[in-house]
Amino acid sequence: MSEIHYLPMSVGLFGGLALFLYGMEKMSLALKRAAGDKMRTILARLTSNRLAGVVTGAGVTAVIQSSSVTTVLVVGFISAGLMNLSQAVGVIMGANIGTTVTAQIIAFKVTKAALAMVAIGFFLEFLAKRDINKHYGSMLFGLGLIFLGMNMMSEAMSPLRTYQPFIELMTHMDNVLLSILVAALFTALVQSSSATTGIIIVLAGQGFISLESGIALAMGANIGTCITALLAAIGKSREALQAAAVHISFNVLGVALWLPLLALLSAISISISPNYPQLVGIDKLAAELPRQIANANTLFNLLNTILMVPFAGAFVWLARKLIPHRSASPSEKKAKAISPKYINESFIETPDIALDHAQLELGRVGRRVCNMLDLLPPLAMNYASSADKSTALTKLNQIESIEKEVDELHAAILAYLGRLRTAPLSDKQSNQQIKLISITDQMESAADLIVSGILPLAYKALNEGTTASPMMRRTLDAIQNRVQQAMLDCVNGIRRNDDALAHKVLSAKREINSQLNSVLAHQAERLAEQNPTRLRIFRYEMEWVEQLKRIYTLSKRIAKLQLRKRHLIVNDH
Repeated sequence: MSEIHYLPMSVGLFGGLALFLYGMEKMSLALKRAAGDKMRTILARLTSNRLAGVVTGAGVTAVIQSSSVTTVLVVGFISAGLMNLSQAVGVIMGANIGTTVTAQIIAFKVTKAALAMVAIGFFLEFLAKRDINKHYGSMLFGLGLIFLGMNMMSEAMSPLRTYQPFIELMTHMDNVLLSILVAALFTALVQSSSATTGIIIVLAGQGFISLESGIALAMGANIGTCITALLAAIGKSREALQAAAVHISFNVLGVALWLPLLALLSAISISISPNYPQLVGIDKLAAELPRQIANANTLFNLLNTILMVPFAGAFVWLARKLIPHRSASPSEKKAKAISPKYINESFIETPDIALDHAQLELGRVGRRVCNMLDLLPPLAMNYASSADKSTALTKLNQIESIEKEVDELHAAILAYLGRLRTAPLSDKQSNQQIKLISITDQMESAADLIVSGILPLAYKALNEGTTASPMMRRTLDAIQNRVQQAMLDCVNGIRRNDDALAHKVLSAKREINSQLNSVLAHQAERLAEQNPTRLRIFRYEMEWVEQLKRIYTLSKRIAKLQLRKRHLIVNDH
């Protein structure tokens, strides 16, 4: 028995593992950034068709190389109300198929090209001018680190081939249940089933484990990867927790289903994998086992999905039974009303999706500003009864409450957009981020203007019982309605990415200016009247019109920001 030098072996093993895990993270991040826009489009077009969901889940996961990330994205979409649980089931099932691509790549003997990949990827990442090429360079660099880490681990563990205590220890891995448990715990720790499968293939490449043990370890990795989705769902909606429950039940049931059929799965994988009859012993195992385990892993996930897709409804039913919906308390409803709905930390690593969701959240701010304008009673209205006057006061109080919600959402959106800066953004993403920050500020300014500029006038006129003439009443109402419509068009233009609505906001300038001129002309005639309250009414009316004009100016600025593609400095006086 040869002597084992533990320190060099440990350094090589853990150093290789660190490189392997870092390479996985770097490659996954680069792929997400390179494919973020396409991934967003694919997921946005997802239909309730289960097969379409499976294909989408498999495709997206094959691109970003992480079923955990795909499931976390799904949980985020559900908590944002953009996807329901029935749609999510297909995506979750498909994600398990997509994640097997990593094992297939690793199982091919391309580790000799590791240093070449690292070198080419490094120079491409640092010398490329276009962001997309930088992402591809980063992806290749990460892939090279994966193979380099595998080489280091393989070389570090090679002395163990003849070390009897280790050989005896590995014989315990023939215990299938123990193998599943070990792999599940390790995967939960590193939060990557692809990383676990890669290490399994390294062990197989050294001939340390049998085929059935390797398959059992891969099955355990499938269970362990559920922990990421579960962590992402904590604190989210009940439906998001149900999606995590679907993920767990699907993966656990799949393992339980194939456990008695492990020998059959092994036989099938042997029959479809290449064999090397010229080799014997450990060398034969090292050559054949990696491909056999990778193929068995793909078969296991593919057949699981095919068998269980028809029963997707049953998984939804089970999840809803395990985690039933409950009625929110009044305090929870209030908290929910002022908390962000669309923005989610899980989207930060995919800026295209994060920016889209920030824009949706911004739409919520805009709707509240429009609601504030809608609740605004006409200035100097002649109320027929005290009940009507009381209703008007209630609306003014509501406006103040909504303004607090606007402030909360404004702060949350700005903090979220700020966190996007922790990772590199492309020029396009950076411009979009700056644009959303500017629009958010303009929306919040409009809400402040309503509360600080218009509300005091409304309260004064209401408390003093001031009334305007019928003709002035009609003119003021026309201006107020037009400004309100411009803000509504502005908000809808942002929510729908509709440039036509932004142009409509800008084209309203002539009509609003004409209405303002009518107010001035009418005021000039009324000043000659011998009415002791006329001067006070004049001041109220002119200040009211001025504040409405300022709100329209903010609407124009927002519309211009929406239409401006690159240069985002606004000069609007």
